[in-house]
Amino acid sequence: MPLLVLACLAYAGIALPDSVLGIAWPSMSTEFRQPVGALGLLLPFGIGAAVLSSALTGRLLNRVRMGRLLSCATALSALGLLGHSLAPSLWAVMAATVFLGLGFGAMDSALNVYAASHFGARHINWMHASYGLGAVVGPAAITMALSAGIGWRWTYAVLAAVLLALAATFARAWRTPMDVPRSVAAPSSGTRWSGYMITSLSAAVFAIHLGIEGGIGLWAYVYLTDGKGLTSWSAGLAVSAYWAVLCLGRLILGSIAERTGPAPVLRASVVGMTAAAALMTIPAPTSVAVAGMLLLAVAAAPMFPLLILTTADRVPPSDTHRTIGIQIAASKLGATIFPALTGLLIQHTGPRILAPTLLTLTTLLATAFTLLTHRPKPPKPRDE
Repeated sequence: MPLLVLACLAYAGIALPDSVLGIAWPSMSTEFRQPVGALGLLLPFGIGAAVLSSALTGRLLNRVRMGRLLSCATALSALGLLGHSLAPSLWAVMAATVFLGLGFGAMDSALNVYAASHFGARHINWMHASYGLGAVVGPAAITMALSAGIGWRWTYAVLAAVLLALAATFARAWRTPMDVPRSVAAPSSGTRWSGYMITSLSAAVFAIHLGIEGGIGLWAYVYLTDGKGLTSWSAGLAVSAYWAVLCLGRLILGSIAERTGPAPVLRASVVGMTAAAALMTIPAPTSVAVAGMLLLAVAAAPMFPLLILTTADRVPPSDTHRTIGIQIAASKLGATIFPALTGLLIQHTGPRILAPTLLTLTTLLATAFTLLTHRPKPPKPRDE
């Protein structure tokens, strides 16, 4: 199987459990005799495990072959899904969620390290667009299963089987085809502080960017209905269009970045996101707010994969794997923390606060991105 197809399938697989849990949880909570709000107890365990494994994966790749790591991480994720399927209680689900977070965090980081080493701008965007495919297939699959009376346990069992098959496929690619370049010797102490600063700025850019994407995905419906007066049907259609445009934007803009290079597309993305948030903030008809939201989706679409692709341009070769892992971990934190804080603001001031909050975040993103990209490039290793 071509490795690009395999990477896309794996990235689609990462989206499946996240998109399934929200639909399966009402049935799960009823069976476990738990309130619906008990879902909040699971999320910190999964997120914490994913952040930890994402941050450590870059270091592991200097010791473990890519194919072996992906095979083990995918098998660990399958074990977590199987644990969900067989769980007799909420506590067992919590334990399974930890396995799931550890596995998917490592998969996410390892796939991005591989893509940064082997893919161009077009293909890394294709890989990230595949996440949207998983986010669409997952809810449809669980909805059909529940409607047919199959139940959530069998759905999780089928997902576990799919990931086990994927783990076996990765296991057959243990050798040369899945290798990534090993890190060279560590930089001298004179460049260490600069490396910390660049890594911190990279982490901030990823956290803010994913916070913006996740914040819109979570709160746009409330913003459009309660804040801007759209009907439920129209608002739901607009939110679906947001995710569709985000996915299509990666497919289209990735090809453009392949021709122009990532730098101009990244700059246009940052400017476009800020302009789109400003468009949502100004007093104007609701159609303008919707247009701003879709423009933000277009602008944001290629940023995450292109930032991953250009990591080696910002840090020394010795730090590339580790930095990608830290960036993925930061993105998971940002996708959790910023939407939660936005929710608190909405609760206290009303849903219209979403637009100025997005404008503030896009301004912070533009500032951090400018500081990050205007630093001197790391020295290249000398040929022996």
